[in-house]
Amino acid sequence: MGEPAGIGPEIAVAAFHALSGRIGGHPLRLIGDGSVFVGCGLRDDAAIVSTQAKASRSPGRPAANNAQAVIEAIETAVSMARSGEAAAIVTAPINKAVLAHAGFAYPGHTEFLEALTRAPRAVMMLASDQLRVAPLTIHKPLASVPAALSSDAIVVTSEIILSALKRFFAVSQPRLAVAGLNPHAGEDGVLGNEEKTIIAPAVAELRSRGHDVRGPLPADTMFHAEGRALYDAALCMYHDQALIPIKTLSFWDGVNVTLGLPIVRTSPDHGTALDIAGKGKADARSMIAAIRMAAQMADARR
Repeated sequence: MGEPAGIGPEIAVAAFHALSGRIGGHPLRLIGDGSVFVGCGLRDDAAIVSTQAKASRSPGRPAANNAQAVIEAIETAVSMARSGEAAAIVTAPINKAVLAHAGFAYPGHTEFLEALTRAPRAVMMLASDQLRVAPLTIHKPLASVPAALSSDAIVVTSEIILSALKRFFAVSQPRLAVAGLNPHAGEDGVLGNEEKTIIAPAVAELRSRGHDVRGPLPADTMFHAEGRALYDAALCMYHDQALIPIKTLSFWDGVNVTLGLPIVRTSPDHGTALDIAGKGKADARSMIAAIRMAAQMADARR
């Protein structure tokens, strides 16, 4: 369901109808307060998995008293996926500020899913047919990013990405590009030392393990067409370094994928769009792309 006041329920219902209630061999189910989906025009209330907690929909006006239903919907989806009742989950955007005010202890979906599944490390990857990219640090203020970097984190995250490319995306010999943190990847230490002291040692360790990994690379030259042809996924050091290029290239068909979990989870690559909620302007293309990718990953899983 996501944030009831945003476009999440609208695009979930629109995608459900556009796909005629199923994707491949998988029937679709909508998890949340049923009244929210019905209020968004759902024509098949048998597809609803209702939460016990109730929510009300006032487009554009999020309310803290909806937080429990939002959280319960995520928990229910994860439980269904872990039990095998669901092949994958697709989450609609949440309002992080509203959940935080209601006492939610996680900065976003990725961290909550990591806790619910007890995964050692969850990795957020944004994927489209033009680019796959993952940020090493996710929802951190930019000023705190350098202190959050470590060679170990780069190695662990990279191996999760490389494994997922094989397991879910049929890339038999995956290639990973690793971005630098500083302008020009540090310019040999003139513009910063993180490349020398943290990133390059991690890349060397990954290569010693037999992985095809390049870097640290200047982020400003990684994402043009010729650059993207040289790798299957890119690891960036912080949120916007990763998300700006994919949202520029694939705003409507980019998909947020959480790697490192024991379940398949995808999400549209956009937010709650409170300003257009309830106005008939929401575009379901990213939600449809997320559903399609979730089904493809579930069917390819090995």
